[in-house]
Amino acid sequence: MKTIKITGSRSLHVAPVGSPEGAPRATGGDPTGGGDVATPPDPEVIAKKPRRRLSAQYKLRILQEADRCTDSGQLGRLLRREGLYSSSLTRWRRLRDQGGLQAMAPKTRGRKRLDKNPLSDEFAALQKQNQILSKKLWQAERTIAVQKKFRRS
Repeated sequence: MKTIKITGSRSLHVAPVGSPEGAPRATGGDPTGGGDVATPPDPEVIAKKPRRRLSAQYKLRILQEADRCTDSGQLGRLLRREGLYSSSLTRWRRLRDQGGLQAMAPKTRGRKRLDKNPLSDEFAALQKQNQILSKKLWQAERTIAVQKKFRRS
């Protein structure tokens, strides 16, 4: 930075050529447009942690450990260690009482697939055949109409 002396004890600071005067812009860039260019952000997407699938044996083991918890805070330590919520234990206990391992097996999420109707393929084929025959009938009727007109004249 240059310093220019002005009469008296006062001095004036002058910024070098091409450097920003004042604070840099909020974008981190140079107000003059030159200088260092900010590097673009990293486009790498952080992978999302997959949803946990807990087996029925694991759920039963945790329920057995939870049932053995007698001291104050022991159940909370178990839940924190395993990364579970108390509502999960409540739900698992209800499922265990209803039907054992089969009821505790993980269920698939989302819409359930509908069974394909065995007659749907046959129905589609008959519809296509009907469309073809309708087109042929229309052509035949047009041909007959033209022939009738031709004979009359």
